[in-house]
Amino acid sequence: MGNEAVFRTSLVSLAAIMVVTGLYTQSLKKMGATYLFGMLAIGGVVLPDWKFFDRPVSQWCTLVAGVADGPSQSAPPSSSFMCRFKLYPVRLVIYTAFYGFGLYKWWKFVR
Repeated sequence: MGNEAVFRTSLVSLAAIMVVTGLYTQSLKKMGATYLFGMLAIGGVVLPDWKFFDRPVSQWCTLVAGVADGPSQSAPPSSSFMCRFKLYPVRLVIYTAFYGFGLYKWWKFVR
């Protein structure tokens, strides 16, 4: 991950959400479920190797040239998380469906 501040902010936000969930429901199981869902969400959005996933979904099964070489010298590292995230419609549908379903199941469990 290029920007550790995004990762730290995500973890602090998850801790705050866990505390609120724990105080609201007074259940350790629901706090644990919140932690598990939050870590999966953070791991799926913040941590992936974007050189691999930042291309059309049809090319995800092929290797990326230069991934092992590290960052290329021609492209400067982006300063924000959203600058690295290109919008591909199929990827957006996959992420929305996966995390939407997970959020729905988490909400049903917590309520």
